[in-house]
Amino acid sequence: MLAFADHDERVGALMTLDLPADSPMLGLPWIITFGPLGDLDEWEPVVCGPYERPHALALAEAVVAEEQLMAVVEPLLPALSADEIRSEIAAAQVAAEDEARQVEGADLYGDFEDVIDEELDAAADEAGHGEPVEPPNEAEVRAGFTRIAALLTAK
Repeated sequence: MLAFADHDERVGALMTLDLPADSPMLGLPWIITFGPLGDLDEWEPVVCGPYERPHALALAEAVVAEEQLMAVVEPLLPALSADEIRSEIAAAQVAAEDEARQVEGADLYGDFEDVIDEELDAAADEAGHGEPVEPPNEAEVRAGFTRIAALLTAK
């Protein structure tokens, strides 16, 4: 999760998956879900996209940098049948069970802090040390839509 601040005041938050550089999910279309940052606001989330991942991240970052909002950037899985959807759900459930087993088996007094610090440092290096990225202009987003349409129709 990335949080953006202005004069030590929390402004917004951006959450996305931490994926390895060779993940096939990086090439999928991505959506952004904007919602309230806290429990005080209550309104229906706004879902935008699909975008290419860099465009989704840059647009979400630009919005939450100026607004007290939560943005979740996640891949859009283009499934062609109910069976494909069931398969994705089953894979997600298995992954969650595996993660729960790993958490249960972890040493509660181990090097958790060291691991978290290393992961945060690696994420900061990969993300450009938290420097804001310029959001894409309309022509770049439209070109991304064209590439996404080609990807979806080729499946």
